[in-house]
Amino acid sequence: MSAGRNQYYEFYRQSSIGIQLTDALDELIQSGHINPILAMKVLEQFDKSISETLAHNVKSKGNVKGHLHNYRLCDEVWTFIIKDAMFKLDNGEMLSVDKAKIVACKLGEGSNR
Repeated sequence: MSAGRNQYYEFYRQSSIGIQLTDALDELIQSGHINPILAMKVLEQFDKSISETLAHNVKSKGNVKGHLHNYRLCDEVWTFIIKDAMFKLDNGEMLSVDKAKIVACKLGEGSNR
């Protein structure tokens, strides 16, 4: 990306909607309807849009308890692997999973969250 433009993390591309978008773009490229440069611009816009939407529109909070199995910090991105995780959302809903991966990243400059 050029200087002056915000860079957004690409890990939302691994979500179900990101995978579907990537598959659809691949089909459009293979059929000759779009070129790879346009597909990359669409993915960059997806990264930006989903990141900004989650940062500004999600107000829910929750707690997680479990056994910390692994953690790492790389390029200002924390990754935590939690075994036997119990999530409790602010609405009282609880969710139990055998293994959870939590990724936490530094917010862009100017963000108040």
